[in-house]
Amino acid sequence: MSATARLISVVEDEDTIREMVCLALGKDGYRTESFDDGAKAWDAFARTLPDLVILDIGLPRVDGLEICRRLRARSDTLPIIFVTSREEEFDRVLGLEIGADDYLCKPFSMRELMARVKVLLRRATVADTTARATEDQPTVCGRLSIDPLRLAVAWDGRTVPLTVTEILLLRGLVRRPGIVKTREQLMSDAYPDRVSVSDRTIDSHVKRIRRKLQTVDPAFDHIEGVYGAGYRYRVP
Repeated sequence: MSATARLISVVEDEDTIREMVCLALGKDGYRTESFDDGAKAWDAFARTLPDLVILDIGLPRVDGLEICRRLRARSDTLPIIFVTSREEEFDRVLGLEIGADDYLCKPFSMRELMARVKVLLRRATVADTTARATEDQPTVCGRLSIDPLRLAVAWDGRTVPLTVTEILLLRGLVRRPGIVKTREQLMSDAYPDRVSVSDRTIDSHVKRIRRKLQTVDPAFDHIEGVYGAGYRYRVP
């Protein structure tokens, strides 16, 4: 493996998960380092930061939330993916706005994790460049703006803390306002590497997107479900 390959740190106290993640990353050409303990991981990060961190929340000695806070104090752009046993657990993390980029709930698909890694590393590579491809241009629709490179969403200028998956799905709707998109089409938008997910997964993502936008604006009602078809982004 090339010494210039991206270095990904896997901080996970479950041996099987940690080993499987490292194996999958290695097959995709990434260098890996792994830690089963939050304190060990932070000792390494205090010396040198990796290119991306996959971080469990429940860790011995120093938990994942504290590590994320410390990492964000050192870098605003380091990609961080949380893994968690309970989705509600991460909802509280988002409420604290400590700066993770995305999350996956255990058990998760390795293909899905690899897709997230690829998206986040691409963002880290090109987000600060001035030249953007057409596909990377910000999307603006009324009061909503989405920057696909910086993975930033704002409503009336106020930040909406969405995950990578939620941003990709929302952008798929917003780029064709008023047009109904099927769940299959939204899967393609939210899962670029065509990870197989259920209709229920798409419905759950849409529900969370609505809830987060309503936290910023309680009157938000622009995402409509169309019975038997899918969803559309309604414009006034």
